[in-house]
Amino acid sequence: MSLYKNLFKQTAIYGLATVIPRMFSFFLVPLYTELLPKEEYGQVNVIFAYLIFFNVILAYGMETSFFRFYNSEDNKKTVVETSMVSIFWTTLFFLAVALLFRISVAEFLEIDVQYITYVIWILTFDALVIIPFSKLRANQRPLFYAIIKIGNVAVNLGFNLFFLIYLPKLAQANPDSFISSIYFEDFQVGYIFVSNIIASLLTLVVLLPNYFHVKWHFDFSLWKRMTKYGFPIMIAGIAFAINDQFDKILLQHLLPPDTAEAQVGIYSACYKLGLFMVLFRTAYTLGIEPFFFSHASNENAKQTYATITKYFVIFGSLMTLGVIVFADVLKLIMIRDSSYWNAMGVVPLIILANFFLGIYTNLSVWYKLTNQTHIGAYISIIGAIITLALNYFLIPTMSYYGSAIATIAAYGSMMLISYTLGNKYYPIPYDMKKIGAYLGISIVFSGVYFYEFRENYFVGIPMLLAFTYFIYYNEKETITRILKRKA
Repeated sequence: MSLYKNLFKQTAIYGLATVIPRMFSFFLVPLYTELLPKEEYGQVNVIFAYLIFFNVILAYGMETSFFRFYNSEDNKKTVVETSMVSIFWTTLFFLAVALLFRISVAEFLEIDVQYITYVIWILTFDALVIIPFSKLRANQRPLFYAIIKIGNVAVNLGFNLFFLIYLPKLAQANPDSFISSIYFEDFQVGYIFVSNIIASLLTLVVLLPNYFHVKWHFDFSLWKRMTKYGFPIMIAGIAFAINDQFDKILLQHLLPPDTAEAQVGIYSACYKLGLFMVLFRTAYTLGIEPFFFSHASNENAKQTYATITKYFVIFGSLMTLGVIVFADVLKLIMIRDSSYWNAMGVVPLIILANFFLGIYTNLSVWYKLTNQTHIGAYISIIGAIITLALNYFLIPTMSYYGSAIATIAAYGSMMLISYTLGNKYYPIPYDMKKIGAYLGISIVFSGVYFYEFRENYFVGIPMLLAFTYFIYYNEKETITRILKRKA
Protein backbone atom coordinates (compact mmCIF):
# COMPACT_ATOMS: atom_id res chain seq x y z
CA MET A 1 0.00 0.00 0.00
CA SER A 2 2.95 2.34 0.61
CA LEU A 3 3.78 2.04 -3.12
CA TYR A 4 0.36 3.37 -4.07
CA LYS A 5 0.51 5.99 -1.36
CA ASN A 6 3.82 7.28 -2.72
CA LEU A 7 2.46 7.26 -6.27
CA PHE A 8 -0.69 9.08 -5.15
CA LYS A 9 1.38 11.68 -3.28
CA GLN A 10 3.61 12.38 -6.27
CA THR A 11 0.66 12.40 -8.67
CA ALA A 12 -1.18 14.81 -6.35
CA ILE A 13 1.75 17.24 -6.34
CA TYR A 14 2.29 16.89 -10.08
CA GLY A 15 -1.45 17.35 -10.35
CA LEU A 16 -1.16 20.67 -8.55
CA ALA A 17 1.66 21.59 -10.93
CA THR A 18 -0.76 20.88 -13.76
CA VAL A 19 -4.14 21.83 -12.33
CA ILE A 20 -3.19 25.21 -10.86
CA PRO A 21 -1.46 26.44 -14.03
CA ARG A 22 -4.36 25.16 -16.11
CA MET A 23 -6.77 26.91 -13.78
CA PHE A 24 -4.77 30.08 -14.38
CA SER A 25 -5.06 29.48 -18.12
CA PHE A 26 -8.75 28.77 -17.43
CA PHE A 27 -9.10 32.55 -17.03
CA LEU A 28 -7.50 33.11 -20.43
CA VAL A 29 -10.29 31.33 -22.31
CA PRO A 30 -13.05 33.84 -21.38
CA LEU A 31 -10.50 36.65 -21.76
CA TYR A 32 -9.53 35.63 -25.30
CA THR A 33 -13.06 34.78 -26.42
CA GLU A 34 -14.32 38.17 -25.17
CA LEU A 35 -11.50 40.41 -26.42
CA LEU A 36 -10.50 38.68 -29.66
CA PRO A 37 -12.61 38.24 -32.77
CA LYS A 38 -13.24 34.55 -33.54
CA GLU A 39 -10.85 34.79 -36.49
CA GLU A 40 -7.97 35.99 -34.31
CA TYR A 41 -8.73 33.45 -31.60
CA GLY A 42 -8.67 30.77 -34.28
CA GLN A 43 -5.32 32.08 -35.54
CA VAL A 44 -3.85 31.92 -32.02
CA ASN A 45 -4.88 28.27 -31.71
CA VAL A 46 -3.42 27.39 -35.11
CA ILE A 47 -0.08 28.97 -34.15
CA PHE A 48 -0.05 27.14 -30.81
CA ALA A 49 -0.76 23.90 -32.69
CA TYR A 50 2.43 24.43 -34.70
CA LEU A 51 4.28 25.33 -31.49
CA ILE A 52 3.32 22.06 -29.79
CA PHE A 53 4.34 20.15 -32.91
CA PHE A 54 7.85 21.63 -32.90
CA ASN A 55 8.17 21.22 -29.13
CA VAL A 56 8.13 17.47 -29.75
CA ILE A 57 10.78 17.69 -32.46
CA LEU A 58 13.13 19.77 -30.29
CA ALA A 59 12.84 17.24 -27.45
CA TYR A 60 13.44 14.30 -29.87
CA GLY A 61 12.42 11.74 -27.24
CA MET A 62 15.23 12.74 -24.88
CA GLU A 63 12.88 13.28 -21.93
CA THR A 64 11.59 9.68 -21.83
CA SER A 65 15.05 8.39 -22.75
CA PHE A 66 16.46 10.33 -19.81
CA PHE A 67 14.16 8.48 -17.36
CA ARG A 68 14.96 5.12 -18.91
CA PHE A 69 18.74 5.50 -18.66
CA TYR A 70 18.74 7.47 -15.40
CA ASN A 71 17.16 4.45 -13.71
CA SER A 72 19.20 1.79 -15.55
CA GLU A 73 22.71 3.31 -15.67
CA ASP A 74 25.10 3.24 -12.71
CA ASN A 75 26.58 6.65 -13.54
CA LYS A 76 23.53 8.89 -13.34
CA LYS A 77 25.63 12.03 -13.56
CA THR A 78 26.82 11.06 -17.03
CA VAL A 79 23.22 10.58 -18.14
CA VAL A 80 22.33 14.08 -16.92
CA GLU A 81 25.36 15.72 -18.54
CA THR A 82 25.09 13.91 -21.88
CA SER A 83 21.38 14.63 -22.31
CA MET A 84 21.78 18.26 -21.22
CA VAL A 85 24.69 18.91 -23.63
CA SER A 86 22.74 17.25 -26.43
CA ILE A 87 19.60 19.35 -25.94
CA PHE A 88 21.65 22.54 -25.52
CA TRP A 89 23.50 22.31 -28.84
CA THR A 90 20.57 21.04 -30.90
CA THR A 91 18.45 23.90 -29.54
CA LEU A 92 21.05 26.52 -30.45
CA PHE A 93 21.30 25.02 -33.93
CA PHE A 94 17.51 25.23 -34.30
CA LEU A 95 17.52 28.85 -33.12
CA ALA A 96 20.12 29.89 -35.71
CA VAL A 97 18.45 28.09 -38.62
CA ALA A 98 14.91 29.14 -37.67
CA LEU A 99 15.81 32.83 -37.37
CA LEU A 100 17.65 32.65 -40.70
CA PHE A 101 14.66 31.18 -42.55
CA ARG A 102 11.82 32.74 -40.53
CA ILE A 103 10.55 34.86 -43.46
CA SER A 104 10.30 31.83 -45.74
CA VAL A 105 8.54 29.86 -42.97
CA ALA A 106 6.07 32.72 -42.42
CA GLU A 107 5.25 32.87 -46.13
CA PHE A 108 4.80 29.09 -46.35
CA LEU A 109 2.50 28.91 -43.30
CA GLU A 110 0.75 32.20 -44.17
CA ILE A 111 1.44 33.57 -40.68
CA ASP A 112 2.83 37.01 -39.80
CA VAL A 113 6.65 36.81 -39.62
CA GLN A 114 6.53 38.67 -36.30
CA TYR A 115 4.51 35.86 -34.73
CA ILE A 116 6.89 33.26 -36.19
CA THR A 117 9.81 35.05 -34.52
CA TYR A 118 8.04 35.01 -31.17
CA VAL A 119 7.29 31.28 -31.52
CA ILE A 120 10.96 30.53 -32.31
CA TRP A 121 12.07 32.14 -29.04
CA ILE A 122 9.35 30.40 -27.03
CA LEU A 123 10.41 27.04 -28.51
CA THR A 124 14.06 27.77 -27.70
CA PHE A 125 13.48 28.72 -24.07
CA ASP A 126 11.12 25.76 -23.53
CA ALA A 127 13.56 23.26 -25.05
CA LEU A 128 16.41 24.38 -22.81
CA VAL A 129 14.45 23.47 -19.65
CA ILE A 130 13.47 19.94 -20.76
CA ILE A 131 16.33 18.14 -18.97
CA PRO A 132 16.34 20.35 -15.84
CA PHE A 133 12.63 19.58 -15.41
CA SER A 134 13.23 15.86 -16.08
CA LYS A 135 16.00 15.87 -13.49
CA LEU A 136 13.60 17.26 -10.88
CA ARG A 137 11.10 14.50 -11.63
CA ALA A 138 13.76 11.76 -11.61
CA ASN A 139 15.08 13.00 -8.25
CA GLN A 140 11.51 13.02 -6.91
CA ARG A 141 11.33 16.74 -6.26
CA PRO A 142 7.73 17.30 -7.35
CA LEU A 143 7.20 20.28 -5.03
CA PHE A 144 9.97 22.38 -6.60
CA TYR A 145 8.77 21.24 -10.01
CA ALA A 146 5.25 22.40 -9.12
CA ILE A 147 6.42 25.80 -7.87
CA ILE A 148 8.29 26.54 -11.11
CA LYS A 149 5.43 25.33 -13.33
CA ILE A 150 2.86 27.35 -11.40
CA GLY A 151 5.15 30.39 -11.46
CA ASN A 152 5.52 30.11 -15.23
CA VAL A 153 1.79 30.21 -15.87
CA ALA A 154 1.18 32.86 -13.21
CA VAL A 155 3.64 35.16 -15.00
CA ASN A 156 2.03 34.34 -18.34
CA LEU A 157 -1.44 35.07 -16.96
CA GLY A 158 -0.28 38.27 -15.28
CA PHE A 159 1.24 39.69 -18.45
CA ASN A 160 -1.79 38.65 -20.51
CA LEU A 161 -4.04 40.56 -18.13
CA PHE A 162 -1.68 43.54 -18.16
CA PHE A 163 -1.24 43.75 -21.93
CA LEU A 164 -4.83 42.98 -22.93
CA ILE A 165 -6.82 44.77 -20.20
CA TYR A 166 -4.76 47.29 -18.21
CA LEU A 167 -2.24 48.55 -20.76
CA PRO A 168 -4.87 50.05 -23.13
CA LYS A 169 -6.49 51.89 -20.19
CA LEU A 170 -3.15 53.15 -18.85
CA ALA A 171 -2.04 54.29 -22.32
CA GLN A 172 -5.29 56.14 -22.86
CA ALA A 173 -5.09 57.82 -19.45
CA ASN A 174 -1.40 58.75 -19.89
CA PRO A 175 -0.83 59.40 -23.61
CA ASP A 176 2.63 60.98 -23.13
CA SER A 177 4.04 58.37 -20.74
CA PHE A 178 6.41 55.43 -21.27
CA ILE A 179 3.43 53.10 -20.87
CA SER A 180 1.85 54.67 -23.94
CA SER A 181 4.99 53.96 -25.99
CA ILE A 182 4.71 50.17 -25.48
CA TYR A 183 1.03 50.07 -26.36
CA PHE A 184 0.04 49.21 -29.94
CA GLU A 185 -3.52 49.07 -31.16
CA ASP A 186 -4.75 45.84 -32.75
CA PHE A 187 -1.75 43.95 -31.40
CA GLN A 188 -3.64 41.61 -29.06
CA VAL A 189 -2.31 38.43 -30.68
CA GLY A 190 1.24 39.78 -30.45
CA TYR A 191 0.83 40.53 -26.75
CA ILE A 192 -0.30 36.93 -26.14
CA PHE A 193 2.98 35.63 -27.55
CA VAL A 194 5.07 38.28 -25.80
CA SER A 195 3.54 37.13 -22.50
CA ASN A 196 4.55 33.56 -23.30
CA ILE A 197 8.11 34.64 -24.15
CA ILE A 198 8.51 36.45 -20.82
CA ALA A 199 7.17 33.46 -18.86
CA SER A 200 9.40 30.97 -20.70
CA LEU A 201 12.47 33.18 -20.30
CA LEU A 202 11.97 33.57 -16.55
CA THR A 203 11.52 29.79 -16.20
CA LEU A 204 14.83 29.27 -17.99
CA VAL A 205 16.52 31.81 -15.70
CA VAL A 206 15.33 29.89 -12.62
CA LEU A 207 16.63 26.57 -13.99
CA LEU A 208 19.78 27.99 -15.58
CA PRO A 209 22.05 26.95 -12.65
CA ASN A 210 21.61 23.36 -13.86
CA TYR A 211 23.83 24.26 -16.82
CA PHE A 212 26.50 25.76 -14.56
CA HIS A 213 26.62 22.77 -12.18
CA VAL A 214 27.56 20.19 -14.82
CA LYS A 215 31.00 19.50 -16.25
CA TRP A 216 29.66 19.36 -19.82
CA HIS A 217 30.97 15.83 -20.21
CA PHE A 218 29.51 14.15 -23.29
CA ASP A 219 29.46 10.36 -23.55
CA PHE A 220 28.96 9.69 -27.26
CA SER A 221 28.35 5.96 -26.79
CA LEU A 222 25.65 6.64 -24.20
CA TRP A 223 24.16 9.37 -26.41
CA LYS A 224 23.81 6.96 -29.32
CA ARG A 225 21.93 4.50 -27.12
CA MET A 226 19.74 7.27 -25.73
CA THR A 227 18.86 8.66 -29.14
CA LYS A 228 18.20 5.15 -30.49
CA TYR A 229 15.79 4.60 -27.61
CA GLY A 230 14.32 8.09 -27.89
CA PHE A 231 13.87 8.35 -31.67
CA PRO A 232 10.73 6.16 -31.76
CA ILE A 233 9.43 8.23 -28.83
CA MET A 234 9.90 11.35 -30.96
CA ILE A 235 8.03 9.74 -33.86
CA ALA A 236 5.27 8.78 -31.44
CA GLY A 237 5.32 12.34 -30.09
CA ILE A 238 4.96 13.81 -33.57
CA ALA A 239 2.09 11.45 -34.23
CA PHE A 240 0.55 12.49 -30.89
CA ALA A 241 0.90 16.16 -31.83
CA ILE A 242 -0.91 15.39 -35.08
CA ASN A 243 -3.68 13.61 -33.16
CA ASP A 244 -3.96 16.37 -30.56
CA GLN A 245 -3.47 19.56 -32.55
CA PHE A 246 -3.44 19.05 -36.30
CA ASP A 247 -7.22 19.21 -36.57
CA LYS A 248 -7.03 22.98 -36.02
CA ILE A 249 -4.53 23.31 -38.86
CA LEU A 250 -6.60 21.09 -41.17
CA LEU A 251 -9.79 22.99 -40.34
CA GLN A 252 -8.04 26.18 -41.42
CA HIS A 253 -7.03 24.67 -44.77
CA LEU A 254 -10.05 22.49 -45.60
CA LEU A 255 -12.89 24.88 -44.76
CA PRO A 256 -13.82 27.90 -46.94
CA PRO A 257 -11.23 30.69 -46.34
CA ASP A 258 -13.84 33.26 -45.32
CA THR A 259 -15.09 31.13 -42.38
CA ALA A 260 -12.15 28.82 -41.59
CA GLU A 261 -10.44 30.76 -38.80
CA ALA A 262 -13.76 31.61 -37.14
CA GLN A 263 -14.71 27.90 -37.16
CA VAL A 264 -11.32 27.04 -35.67
CA GLY A 265 -11.96 29.60 -32.93
CA ILE A 266 -15.40 28.18 -32.10
CA TYR A 267 -14.12 24.59 -32.07
CA SER A 268 -11.05 25.47 -29.98
CA ALA A 269 -13.15 27.25 -27.36
CA CYS A 270 -15.47 24.26 -26.81
CA TYR A 271 -12.49 21.91 -27.02
CA LYS A 272 -11.21 23.65 -23.87
CA LEU A 273 -14.12 22.17 -21.90
CA GLY A 274 -12.24 18.90 -22.10
CA LEU A 275 -9.65 20.64 -19.91
CA PHE A 276 -10.57 18.70 -16.78
CA MET A 277 -9.91 15.31 -18.33
CA VAL A 278 -6.68 16.68 -19.82
CA LEU A 279 -5.66 17.85 -16.33
CA PHE A 280 -6.33 14.45 -14.81
CA ARG A 281 -4.54 12.60 -17.61
CA THR A 282 -1.52 14.92 -17.68
CA ALA A 283 -1.02 14.96 -13.90
CA TYR A 284 -1.24 11.18 -13.82
CA THR A 285 1.23 10.78 -16.71
CA LEU A 286 3.80 13.02 -15.02
CA GLY A 287 3.69 10.88 -11.90
CA ILE A 288 3.38 7.47 -13.53
CA GLU A 289 6.25 7.50 -16.04
CA PRO A 290 9.09 7.65 -13.46
CA PHE A 291 7.09 5.18 -11.31
CA PHE A 292 6.89 2.62 -14.13
CA PHE A 293 10.65 2.59 -14.65
CA SER A 294 11.67 2.69 -10.99
CA HIS A 295 9.46 -0.32 -10.07
CA ALA A 296 10.01 -2.44 -13.19
CA SER A 297 12.30 -4.86 -11.35
CA ASN A 298 9.87 -5.53 -8.49
CA GLU A 299 8.52 -9.06 -8.25
CA ASN A 300 4.88 -7.98 -8.28
CA ALA A 301 5.35 -5.17 -10.82
CA LYS A 302 2.74 -6.49 -13.27
CA GLN A 303 0.06 -6.78 -10.60
CA THR A 304 0.92 -3.25 -9.46
CA TYR A 305 0.48 -1.92 -13.01
CA ALA A 306 -2.85 -3.76 -13.32
CA THR A 307 -4.18 -2.28 -10.08
CA ILE A 308 -3.05 1.23 -11.00
CA THR A 309 -4.76 0.97 -14.39
CA LYS A 310 -8.03 -0.18 -12.83
CA TYR A 311 -8.16 2.79 -10.48
CA PHE A 312 -7.21 5.18 -13.25
CA VAL A 313 -10.24 3.91 -15.18
CA ILE A 314 -12.46 4.25 -12.09
CA PHE A 315 -11.51 7.88 -11.44
CA GLY A 316 -11.48 8.71 -15.14
CA SER A 317 -14.92 7.18 -15.76
CA LEU A 318 -16.42 9.12 -12.86
CA MET A 319 -14.78 12.33 -14.06
CA THR A 320 -15.96 11.77 -17.64
CA LEU A 321 -19.58 11.47 -16.56
CA GLY A 322 -19.33 14.34 -14.07
CA VAL A 323 -17.87 16.82 -16.56
CA ILE A 324 -20.36 15.86 -19.27
CA VAL A 325 -23.32 16.24 -16.89
CA PHE A 326 -22.18 19.74 -15.90
CA ALA A 327 -20.70 20.80 -19.25
CA ASP A 328 -23.40 23.40 -19.82
CA VAL A 329 -22.65 24.96 -16.43
CA LEU A 330 -18.93 25.05 -17.19
CA LYS A 331 -19.53 26.77 -20.52
CA LEU A 332 -21.15 29.72 -18.71
CA ILE A 333 -17.90 30.19 -16.79
CA MET A 334 -15.35 29.49 -19.51
CA ILE A 335 -17.07 30.67 -22.69
CA ARG A 336 -19.27 33.66 -21.99
CA ASP A 337 -19.86 34.57 -25.63
CA SER A 338 -22.83 32.38 -26.61
CA SER A 339 -21.86 32.46 -30.30
CA TYR A 340 -19.10 29.97 -29.41
CA TRP A 341 -21.60 27.45 -28.03
CA ASN A 342 -22.46 26.08 -31.49
CA ALA A 343 -19.68 23.51 -31.05
CA MET A 344 -20.87 22.17 -27.66
CA GLY A 345 -21.82 18.89 -29.31
CA VAL A 346 -18.15 17.95 -29.63
CA VAL A 347 -17.50 18.15 -25.87
CA PRO A 348 -18.41 14.54 -24.90
CA LEU A 349 -16.32 13.23 -27.81
CA ILE A 350 -13.27 15.28 -26.82
CA ILE A 351 -13.54 14.32 -23.12
CA LEU A 352 -13.87 10.64 -23.94
CA ALA A 353 -11.01 10.85 -26.47
CA ASN A 354 -8.70 12.26 -23.79
CA PHE A 355 -9.81 9.51 -21.43
CA PHE A 356 -8.90 6.89 -24.06
CA LEU A 357 -5.51 8.56 -24.38
CA GLY A 358 -4.99 8.28 -20.62
CA ILE A 359 -5.82 4.56 -20.71
CA TYR A 360 -3.41 4.17 -23.62
CA THR A 361 -0.69 5.81 -21.49
CA ASN A 362 -1.21 3.08 -18.89
CA LEU A 363 -1.21 0.33 -21.46
CA SER A 364 1.95 1.64 -23.13
CA VAL A 365 4.09 0.53 -20.18
CA TRP A 366 4.86 -2.80 -21.89
CA TYR A 367 6.76 -1.41 -24.88
CA LYS A 368 8.72 1.06 -22.77
CA LEU A 369 9.85 -1.55 -20.26
CA THR A 370 10.71 -4.11 -22.93
CA ASN A 371 12.70 -1.55 -24.97
CA GLN A 372 10.33 -1.88 -27.91
CA THR A 373 9.54 1.81 -28.22
CA HIS A 374 9.46 1.41 -32.01
CA ILE A 375 6.14 -0.40 -31.57
CA GLY A 376 4.82 2.61 -29.66
CA ALA A 377 5.87 4.74 -32.62
CA TYR A 378 3.99 2.43 -35.02
CA ILE A 379 0.84 2.62 -32.87
CA SER A 380 1.02 6.41 -32.78
CA ILE A 381 1.60 6.56 -36.52
CA ILE A 382 -1.55 4.47 -37.05
CA GLY A 383 -3.41 6.95 -34.84
CA ALA A 384 -2.00 9.87 -36.86
CA ILE A 385 -3.04 8.24 -40.15
CA ILE A 386 -6.58 7.79 -38.79
CA THR A 387 -6.59 11.42 -37.64
CA LEU A 388 -5.40 12.79 -40.98
CA ALA A 389 -7.63 10.55 -43.09
CA LEU A 390 -10.85 11.15 -41.13
CA ASN A 391 -10.20 14.89 -40.87
CA TYR A 392 -9.56 15.06 -44.61
CA PHE A 393 -12.76 13.20 -45.50
CA LEU A 394 -15.09 14.51 -42.76
CA ILE A 395 -14.18 18.21 -42.36
CA PRO A 396 -15.59 19.34 -45.75
CA THR A 397 -19.05 17.97 -44.85
CA MET A 398 -19.07 17.93 -41.01
CA SER A 399 -16.68 20.78 -40.14
CA TYR A 400 -15.34 20.49 -36.56
CA TYR A 401 -17.61 17.52 -35.77
CA GLY A 402 -15.47 15.59 -38.23
CA SER A 403 -12.37 16.63 -36.27
CA ALA A 404 -13.89 15.45 -32.98
CA ILE A 405 -14.85 12.08 -34.49
CA ALA A 406 -11.32 11.72 -35.88
CA THR A 407 -9.81 12.42 -32.44
CA ILE A 408 -11.86 9.82 -30.58
CA ALA A 409 -11.34 7.25 -33.37
CA ALA A 410 -7.56 7.75 -33.29
CA TYR A 411 -7.15 7.48 -29.51
CA GLY A 412 -9.63 4.63 -29.23
CA SER A 413 -7.75 2.67 -31.90
CA MET A 414 -4.40 3.29 -30.20
CA MET A 415 -5.81 2.10 -26.87
CA LEU A 416 -7.15 -1.16 -28.36
CA ILE A 417 -4.02 -1.90 -30.40
CA SER A 418 -1.74 -1.34 -27.41
CA TYR A 419 -3.87 -3.61 -25.23
CA THR A 420 -3.84 -6.39 -27.85
CA LEU A 421 -0.08 -6.24 -28.44
CA GLY A 422 0.65 -5.86 -24.72
CA ASN A 423 -1.13 -9.16 -24.04
CA LYS A 424 1.27 -10.79 -26.47
CA TYR A 425 4.61 -9.25 -25.48
CA TYR A 426 4.17 -8.29 -21.79
CA PRO A 427 0.97 -9.80 -20.34
CA ILE A 428 -0.42 -7.82 -17.42
CA PRO A 429 -3.35 -9.27 -15.40
CA TYR A 430 -5.81 -6.40 -15.93
CA ASP A 431 -9.22 -6.83 -14.32
CA MET A 432 -10.98 -6.41 -17.66
CA LYS A 433 -14.39 -7.36 -16.27
CA LYS A 434 -14.48 -4.40 -13.90
CA ILE A 435 -12.53 -2.05 -16.19
CA GLY A 436 -14.98 -2.81 -19.03
CA ALA A 437 -17.98 -2.31 -16.74
CA TYR A 438 -16.83 1.07 -15.41
CA LEU A 439 -15.83 2.34 -18.84
CA GLY A 440 -18.96 1.01 -20.56
CA ILE A 441 -21.43 2.43 -18.02
CA SER A 442 -19.69 5.81 -18.07
CA ILE A 443 -19.88 5.99 -21.87
CA VAL A 444 -23.53 4.90 -22.04
CA PHE A 445 -24.66 7.25 -19.26
CA SER A 446 -22.71 10.16 -20.78
CA GLY A 447 -24.15 9.61 -24.27
CA VAL A 448 -27.73 9.11 -23.12
CA TYR A 449 -27.65 12.16 -20.84
CA PHE A 450 -25.91 14.63 -23.18
CA TYR A 451 -27.69 13.77 -26.39
CA GLU A 452 -31.14 12.90 -24.97
CA PHE A 453 -31.54 14.72 -21.62
CA ARG A 454 -29.01 17.55 -21.85
CA GLU A 455 -29.34 20.20 -19.10
CA ASN A 456 -31.98 18.07 -17.36
CA TYR A 457 -30.20 17.72 -14.02
CA PHE A 458 -33.07 15.65 -12.59
CA VAL A 459 -31.73 12.94 -14.91
CA GLY A 460 -28.02 13.76 -14.94
CA ILE A 461 -27.36 14.01 -11.21
CA PRO A 462 -29.14 10.70 -10.34
CA MET A 463 -27.09 9.04 -13.11
CA LEU A 464 -23.92 10.40 -11.52
CA LEU A 465 -24.97 9.29 -8.04
CA ALA A 466 -25.96 5.83 -9.27
CA PHE A 467 -22.61 5.37 -10.99
CA THR A 468 -20.77 6.55 -7.85
CA TYR A 469 -22.67 3.97 -5.77
CA PHE A 470 -21.88 1.27 -8.35
CA ILE A 471 -18.18 2.04 -7.93
CA TYR A 472 -18.46 2.00 -4.13
CA TYR A 473 -20.38 -1.30 -4.16
CA ASN A 474 -17.69 -3.00 -6.26
CA GLU A 475 -14.68 -1.45 -4.50
CA LYS A 476 -15.96 -1.17 -0.92
CA GLU A 477 -13.45 -3.69 0.43
CA THR A 478 -10.51 -1.64 -0.82
CA ILE A 479 -12.14 1.64 0.26
CA THR A 480 -12.85 0.23 3.74
CA ARG A 481 -9.27 -1.02 4.04
CA ILE A 482 -7.89 2.42 3.12
CA LEU A 483 -10.18 4.17 5.61
CA LYS A 484 -9.17 1.76 8.38
CA ARG A 485 -5.48 2.42 7.67
CA LYS A 486 -6.08 6.15 7.97
CA ALA A 487 -8.01 5.66 11.24
